[in-house]
Amino acid sequence: MVRERSAGLKQPPAAHEGRVQDPGLARHEWESEMAALEDELAEDPAGTLPELDDLIARMLEESGYELHDPVVRSGDEREVVAEYLAAHEITGALERGADDISPGDVAAAINGLRLIFDFLVAERSDVDANFNQHE
Repeated sequence: MVRERSAGLKQPPAAHEGRVQDPGLARHEWESEMAALEDELAEDPAGTLPELDDLIARMLEESGYELHDPVVRSGDEREVVAEYLAAHEITGALERGADDISPGDVAAAINGLRLIFDFLVAERSDVDANFNQHE
């Protein structure tokens, strides 16, 4: 079911495409996806965690965070990436069928990903305000 729904998600444009997109559009898409996931998270947290993880990974990448290069991580970025990687580790263990993942681990991962979501939306809101001032 996760793969079926994920296959229908719109892929973000590649960075090399050179298009300038209104930052508010990305934020709106993120908020819409998160709203759609909230009911599923309440009903099936472990089953929905991979979709939430995917959303947050795309948000981080679209916001310029380097998830796979430990050298560039510094300041707030280091904390955000560390939080994501901790949650991503739990997601990966669930996807591999690990037996030692507790409901508390799943809840911690979801809460961490929600914090990142809120942080990125607030960060994007600041970008939106600056973008709109310069138009």
